Amino acid sequence: MSQNNPPILYIGLDVAKLTLQVDLAGKPHSLANDAKGHARLLKLLRPHPKVQVICEATGGYEQPAVHSLQAAGLAVTVLEASRARAFAKAQGQRAKTDPIDAALLSAYGRACQPLPTPPLPVHQRQLAEVVQRRRQLVELLTQERNHTEHYQDVFRQRQARQLIKLLQQQIDQCEQTITTLLAEDPLQKQKAQRLQAIPGVGPVVASTMLAEMPELGTLNRQTAAALAGVAPYNSDSGNVKAPRHIAGGRAAIRCALYMAALSAVRHDRILKEFYQRLLKTGKRPLVALTACMRKLIILMNHLLKNPHFQLAT
Repeated sequence: MSQNNPPILYIGLDVAKLTLQVDLAGKPHSLANDAKGHARLLKLLRPHPKVQVICEATGGYEQPAVHSLQAAGLAVTVLEASRARAFAKAQGQRAKTDPIDAALLSAYGRACQPLPTPPLPVHQRQLAEVVQRRRQLVELLTQERNHTEHYQDVFRQRQARQLIKLLQQQIDQCEQTITTLLAEDPLQKQKAQRLQAIPGVGPVVASTMLAEMPELGTLNRQTAAALAGVAPYNSDSGNVKAPRHIAGGRAAIRCALYMAALSAVRHDRILKEFYQRLLKTGKRPLVALTACMRKLIILMNHLLKNPHFQLAT
């Protein structure tokens, strides 16, 4: 390997709420998960000409470090935690500590050579954060409404009404902010309009798609369905042919597709006929609806990939 094209050095980065554990060429380093720790991490990596950092998605704790690394121009791959654990099991590694996990992430990089996770533009990141916040508020609102059904005393009923009103106000604020963010970005606004041309897809579903699947419009059919968690997988062995099933994918996308499909099978002629045809062949309603969800995500990807494509009426 020439000096002009050095091999990639894969760096394992295990992220916790307060700490970062780094595996740098087999040497462990413990850092704080704060601005000073991120600066020290960049200093550790600076002498190496070509690095790629491998870390797991940890519910958001990894984001500040990832943004710091990407802003410095370094390649970072954010893995699903399930992939990292599956790799550890394949290695026969049952023990779990931060240094062990960091070393395993380095080994994963060398063995699998994953593609870097592309950095999101500022507007895209803001949109994702607000969409996530709206989803959290909707979940809280649903929980509170369910609790309220069982309240018999005036005190709890009054507090529940006040909380429900506040949550609804904050949901409305999130939706206004989402509209503003889309309006400020001409490309995102155009994509949202394209998606909303699909029956069953409204502003909430469109913004969820753009926020949670920024790759939409650059994928093939199979990858789009897999990322949404609606791709059917075989589970056959020998003479046994088991029913195919979906697995993995992004839960927020799948939930949004479910709501869109419920509306589309009632109001869109093509999907309604497709859904009814599957039911007549003996498919269960949820299986038929999942097939409609798969058609929707493939159509969304196709619409964004081909700006001049027009939907059939």
